[in-house]
Amino acid sequence: MHSVIQSEKYLTQGCAPTSLLTLSDKADMKTFSAKANEVDRKWWIIDAKDQVLGRVAVKAADLLRGKEKPIFTPHVDTGDFVIVINADKVRVTGKKETAKTYMSFSGFVGGHKSENFKQRQARHPELLIERAVRGMIPHNRLGRAIYTKLKVYGGAEHPHSSQQPAPAVVS
Repeated sequence: MHSVIQSEKYLTQGCAPTSLLTLSDKADMKTFSAKANEVDRKWWIIDAKDQVLGRVAVKAADLLRGKEKPIFTPHVDTGDFVIVINADKVRVTGKKETAKTYMSFSGFVGGHKSENFKQRQARHPELLIERAVRGMIPHNRLGRAIYTKLKVYGGAEHPHSSQQPAPAVVS
């Protein structure tokens, strides 16, 4: 009698331990797994003007992976397309504008190149956001497929207006 009263108390509070659930209750619980061909993809646009680089990259990476969707499945590409505009007007905090360095190495002797944030922003501002987002998505075949849905533009113009992208708010 005591266990029945105790199990009713747990069920009314919505926190029943699994040991109190019957076998039929456990059979109804199934894990949902999204299928790649059933994903409904949207287009989002992020305006990076006067936004912090890391916050823009986190928002873009979450939308690309589909983390904000209820159907998110880690091993399936459930994400949306993301357009980032005004990449040349993105900012960083602190002394990163002069202290943060981006390095590359060609593999040849003397092939080491280095530039700071300000130099790269002047030369090729799209690379800043692309590199930041690339570091936030999986580093495998799935990540490479996800990365192709990112479109970054230095100015305010983009050729994807026919997709009617919805604005994404960067917090």
